[in-house]
Amino acid sequence: MFPHNKPSSKEESTDKNDTTKKTLLPEQLVYTIDCKQGAVRAVRYNFDGNYCLTCGNDKTIKLWNPKKQMLIKKYTGHGYDVLDVAGSNDNSQLASCGSDKTVIYWDVGTGQIIRRFRGHAGRINCVEFNEESTVILSGSVDSSVRAWDCRSRKSSPIQILDEAKDSISSLQVTDHEILTSSIDGKVRRYDLRVGTMFSDFIGSAVTSAKFSKDGQCILSSAHDNTLRLLDVTTGEMLGEYTGHKNSKYMIECGLNYKDDHVLSGSEDGLIYIWDLVEGTITKRVAVRPNKVIHSLTLHPEENLMIAACEDKIYFFTDENYEPPDDIG
Repeated sequence: MFPHNKPSSKEESTDKNDTTKKTLLPEQLVYTIDCKQGAVRAVRYNFDGNYCLTCGNDKTIKLWNPKKQMLIKKYTGHGYDVLDVAGSNDNSQLASCGSDKTVIYWDVGTGQIIRRFRGHAGRINCVEFNEESTVILSGSVDSSVRAWDCRSRKSSPIQILDEAKDSISSLQVTDHEILTSSIDGKVRRYDLRVGTMFSDFIGSAVTSAKFSKDGQCILSSAHDNTLRLLDVTTGEMLGEYTGHKNSKYMIECGLNYKDDHVLSGSEDGLIYIWDLVEGTITKRVAVRPNKVIHSLTLHPEENLMIAACEDKIYFFTDENYEPPDDIG
């Protein structure tokens, strides 16, 4: 997916259908859901993209069928705002975190709490499962990432990553790597195979960092109104993406499922979409004028995106989307 692998204009023009497919983007607003959770702190697709989860400042988590706009279940148990949630790889458990300094491990079907994990000294911003969904990792304003064993009855974390000098803003876990971003201006990558940590200095508070689908690049978003694409191995900057506004809030970014477009929320009520290679803005998608679009989640296999703004989530797709026949 490196920029130097971009096909020539001649190659692009010889396959009109393929070019058409590549330009399809999740830019069409299909519907809006009032989550009735106060402010929605985060929205996340589950592992296979069939459902989504919302975190509210009313201390709840809600599980939705987004295509049918249907609320499936509500989870209560946090003492303050819920700031992040993640689903296990078989969709049978959830992990959530929030301002109560607690990580909660849930049974999806019953809505019951399986375990509570405590140990962070401050608000927990982000949570993720490992690939086997046997370990939960959490990142906090206390500058640490902690790993919790779901199968153990011990209350202490099995590992603490404390290299950051400020709040952990985002977290992503693959089969052998942990990626974190921090307000200290660094993106850190932990390679579990060799027990080594690599860091890239961005220079401004980093609000979000995501691996590309092929694992070769890292996309980061920072408080200098800039997204950067970094080479995983060398740390070389492969691209910059500007035009949006992000200087104050925790704005999330991501890559679409084809790894050819960059997407980000913004503080001006728009979602911005850039061409990965060219670095030019392809679309500005209006959501709510002059409001902060802070959280967004991209479907793992389709041109679908859900964004959160204040008390609502917004479902976007491409122009070829066909809603389910039984949609309400």
